[in-house]
Order: sequence, then structure tokens, then C-alpha cells
Amino acid sequence: MKITVANAPISYGAFELTVGIDPNTPDAGFVLNEVAAAGYAGIDLGPVGYLGDGPVLAERLASRHLGLAGAYLEFPFADPVGLEKLFPELDAMLDTFDAVRDTVPGPPPRPTIADASSDTRRLSPGQSISNPSLGLSIDDWKKFEVGLKSVLARCRDRGYEPTFHPETGTFVEAPWEIQRVLEISDVGLCLETGHIFVCGGDPLEILRSTPERVNHVHLKDAHRAKMDGLIADGEPTPAIWSREVFCALGDGDVDLGGILTELDRLNFEGWLVVEQDIFPQTAARFAQAVDDQQNNRRFLSRRGL
Repeated sequence: MKITVANAPISYGAFELTVGIDPNTPDAGFVLNEVAAAGYAGIDLGPVGYLGDGPVLAERLASRHLGLAGAYLEFPFADPVGLEKLFPELDAMLDTFDAVRDTVPGPPPRPTIADASSDTRRLSPGQSISNPSLGLSIDDWKKFEVGLKSVLARCRDRGYEPTFHPETGTFVEAPWEIQRVLEISDVGLCLETGHIFVCGGDPLEILRSTPERVNHVHLKDAHRAKMDGLIADGEPTPAIWSREVFCALGDGDVDLGGILTELDRLNFEGWLVVEQDIFPQTAARFAQAVDDQQNNRRFLSRRGL
């Protein structure tokens, strides 16, 4: 397989809800060192500025022989005014890509784009598969299509091919919502195995049925029972992290073996980013994250990656 394996700051508990907020959050140097030591070939950007900006980031990555897999950004695609306000953040992300692209190894980074959701939708994660009324209206989907195309064009004008990331608690989580995005655009799909699975989809079936659309992989495992309990209790989206729905590779219910076998059969080429989204609440849990990511890398090594 021509796959390049990366990790992500969120696997160590470093993301928008912890960086600069939780004093136990590891600093960038620590995370970069651990990612390199565990044998990953790259890393996702994480919160803008967390790993460093421009030349600093390029030096930090190059000195550890790490590539940059991509960066995640949510957009209110159906809200033209709100969408335009996000363009400076998109441009800043692409500027970061430009700063490191020619100095670090690995494939080019992917702009990893997702829906920005709403307060109401975030209160009902994983429920749109059984309750389509939670989804966008016909008119909103039309606006979504226009907004998505504008983001795709902005990325492509800068020389980067985006990937669309289904995300729990947003307007693109259920299989029918993912299919709608594929129908109204030519965007590549991030095979986000964890989020697709906990929202009622089958990532292996998506890979088999639309292999030509998958241009990026976020490999996650997940506990079905924990997600079912979260939905039954009416918990909001942040409970996905606090309840640790996403787990170490091989400990959950996602058919990771089948997915890796299919990627091999398809001769998939590109980034595979290992993610284990956690919301650590103690210093000990942050420390455990380091061991988990070492084990995750060994899980893939045993399978030829």
C-alpha cells in the first residue's frame, strides 16, 4: 500500500477545547516528539498555531522528519454571510500549508473541511439516521451546495485538493447526508471510520461502493454500546469525547481489518491519519494517550503499515 501514516494532536487530548484552557494539555514539542518516536510519518495540524506557524512549524516538522497530513476546519456552508467570515481562517490554513509543503516529507496536506453545525444539531448527535427532520431543508441544501463549491474553488485555486469530513453532531453525519454531499459536489471524501460508524454508517461499504471519492482516511475505532448509551441519555456532542466513545485501534467495533484490506486491494495512495479523539480530565489520562498512540502505531505495523 502507498499509504503514509500520520497521527493527530487530538489523539493526545490537544484540540480546541483543551489547548490554552487545560493546564495538563501537552505542549507542541512534546506531542511532536511522541509522534515521531512512535513511528508516525506525519501529523495533522490541530488548532491553528498550536504546533507553530510558518517557518517555525516547517523547522519543527523537518527536524523530526514529519510531514503535514492536513488541517480541519468547519464551515457554515448554508450561511453565505457566516461562510465569508471564515475565509480568512481558510486562507491562513492554506498559508501554513504553503510554508511547509516544500520542506517536509510525505504527500501534500489536505484541507479537511466539515460542516459547522448548529446549537440545536449539536444537542442530538448520531440521531439524524433515524430522524431525518433534524437535517437541512431543501432550500438550505441548495445554499450548502453553493457554499461548498466556493470553498472547494478557494482551496483548488491555491493548489490543494480538499477532503470532506463527516462529523457527529453536524448536518453531515448520517449516511444519507454524506450521500447528499457526494451528489451535489465533486469533493473527495475523508473516510472518517469512527464518525461514520457511530452515526449509523458502514465505512467499509462506503469504501467499496464509492472508492473513487475517497481521497483521505481518518482511522478511528469506536464503541457502539457507548454511543448507543449517549444517544439514549440525550447527551450533547461533547459527551462523545468525555465518554470516550472513540478508543484504541482494535478495542472497538469498527471493522478495521476489513477497511485496511480494502484499502490494500484498491492500492489506496495518500494519508491515513490515526485519530483517537479524547477529552482528558486528569494528568494521568493525558499520559495514557501517549501509550495509546504507540499501541495504535504497532496495531498498523502488524498489518504491514
